[in-house]
Amino acid sequence: MKILLVYPRYPDTFWSFRHALKFISKKASYPPLGLVTVAALLPRTWTRRLVDLNVDVLNNEDIGWADYIFISAMVLQGASVREIVRKVKALGKKIVAGGPLFTISPDGFPEIDHLVLHEAEATLPFFIEDLERGKGKPIYTSSEWPDITSSPVPQWDLLDMGKYAAMCIQYCRGCPFDCDFCNIALLNGKKPRTKTSTQVLAELEALYQKGWKDTVFFVDDNFIGKPRKLKEDLLPALIKWMQEKKYPFSFLTEASVNLADDEELMELMVRAGFYEVFVGIESPEEKSLSECHKVQNKHRDLMAAVKKMQRFGLQVSGGFIVGFDSDPPAIFQRQVNFIQQSGIVTAMVGLLNALRGTRLFERLQHEGRIVGETRGDNTDFSINFIPKMGYQQLVEGYRYIVTHIYSPRHFYRRLKTFLRNYRLPKKRGHSIQFFHIKAFFQSLWALGIRGKERFHYWKILLWTLFRRPRLFPLCVSLSIYGYHFRRVFEGYLQEIGKETGPESS
Repeated sequence: MKILLVYPRYPDTFWSFRHALKFISKKASYPPLGLVTVAALLPRTWTRRLVDLNVDVLNNEDIGWADYIFISAMVLQGASVREIVRKVKALGKKIVAGGPLFTISPDGFPEIDHLVLHEAEATLPFFIEDLERGKGKPIYTSSEWPDITSSPVPQWDLLDMGKYAAMCIQYCRGCPFDCDFCNIALLNGKKPRTKTSTQVLAELEALYQKGWKDTVFFVDDNFIGKPRKLKEDLLPALIKWMQEKKYPFSFLTEASVNLADDEELMELMVRAGFYEVFVGIESPEEKSLSECHKVQNKHRDLMAAVKKMQRFGLQVSGGFIVGFDSDPPAIFQRQVNFIQQSGIVTAMVGLLNALRGTRLFERLQHEGRIVGETRGDNTDFSINFIPKMGYQQLVEGYRYIVTHIYSPRHFYRRLKTFLRNYRLPKKRGHSIQFFHIKAFFQSLWALGIRGKERFHYWKILLWTLFRRPRLFPLCVSLSIYGYHFRRVFEGYLQEIGKETGPESS
């Protein structure tokens, strides 16, 4: 059996980092971890190839070679999926699809021959068995949350690693919290399930043996879902492995804000090589946090939590949302104030959207307020429900936030706030590579000479060079991120036409 695994293209979004990747000559941030894991679950006698449309082109020869085309996708990749389906079907090939997009909306793609939904470890074996008997069914589902200690090492040899900025692995699935706008509980459950430390080290060893010596993203729904197990098992083993290998990797992940409550856990994470965490802050408005059941963020000083993580050596990137029913008119300025004062350089502020299957979607549908499907990108000024605030006021306020926090003046001021507070961990391995040097010189031209931010760029470079010289490479990297974010939002604003709302300086 010949299988072609196809990963759809992501549009240019906040998280694509497409404009920043050009500085380091990379084509995509991360590889399709789901598909290379699926590839490892297929029978050894089957031949497989992979085409990631974020780094390569899908041609007719690839499609013609295969017996089946496997597609995995997120909601955000829906437009690309439809293009792939049209192209594949025109050539008379059969399609097998899975992943969040299809699990959430299984009726949205009637042209697909076989849907293998939910987690592959639970449903893919049954499909393979039926397919080998020539009796594949249209749909495979499961209510089981599989034991992921049986999940294999991803098949990294299907990738051209040099085209990616980072690799990724997964330790934990599921999240103990149940925010009403989030679909993690639907896709992966509320009870965190973890791999063994032996599995994680085997995956890292496989990357190491392939020659990877850079960033690795733990793509967990919530890395600290089982903090005791982390502290007693994975992190000690990871620290030992990293020391033996002379720290070839640096890690980033996603965690809930209560990480700041556990100093031992933060210290172990930093010792293991973690340098960044994405945290869902969502809102400084307590009523909005109650509305969306963000219980882990309530009744705490969110600003102090962020700054504490920074002082422990963890860069905090943050997610923020506007559009809750409880949001007051002042929420836009409050969000700006929080982001600026906290020094969260990578601040993703999005409009609330209701994902199908979430409790938010069900409530709004019951109230007759759903007006369509979400596009999967909550930063593109689209919204799929009728907000209580009023659409025009909400969009104008949102425009104010993003044009303000990513204008050069305010972005570089926030970067300086972060650099002042951040404690850089003791230097370990992971030396500067040629593409880092290339990125620096490209930034001098793009940001320091040609860019409208050149005054602010040179000012922060000189300040960092004299005040926090060890943070100079980080300062350059984050400046390049800011350039990407500005380009993305400029593109969105051009698409929505004439700008409205408060002016930013």
